[in-house]
Amino acid sequence: MTDHASHSAHGGHDVSADSPGLTRLAVTATLHCLTGCAIGEVLGLVVATALGWSNGPSIALAVGLAFVFGYGFTLVPMLRSGLAFGAALGIAFAADTVSITTMEVVDNAVVLLVPGAMDAGLTSALFWGSLVVSLAVAFVVTVPVNRALIRRGKGHAVVHRYHH
Repeated sequence: MTDHASHSAHGGHDVSADSPGLTRLAVTATLHCLTGCAIGEVLGLVVATALGWSNGPSIALAVGLAFVFGYGFTLVPMLRSGLAFGAALGIAFAADTVSITTMEVVDNAVVLLVPGAMDAGLTSALFWGSLVVSLAVAFVVTVPVNRALIRRGKGHAVVHRYHH
């Protein structure tokens, strides 16, 4: 079986199945995902909490915004490289959906498991602490997911050439 994530396909990064380069690329991809997810999560939870929304709508807004920001961070470099919006959007969906979904499922599960976290106010250390812990756990869980995707030439590997 051919390893689709070859050295030359990733701008000179060695991303063979057992290479440190593959792990570094997975960590970078996951940090990219984490940034978009964190911005969306924080913005969504702050807005929903300020409006007094219940857990369901709060989580829905936070997750929706996490996807918007996650895809947005992927779209911008591709659009700057001259790729048409429709093509860039299709690549972003293909590249980031699994990573963002993994991060959001884990992140929200952790926050929901922390007693009182969703009911804590915006000035509460419990609110912010649970959010930080949940994002850290989501990062740790998502790195091997991204590593497996990149090794197969999927996920962040699809957009890597546009992120220079």
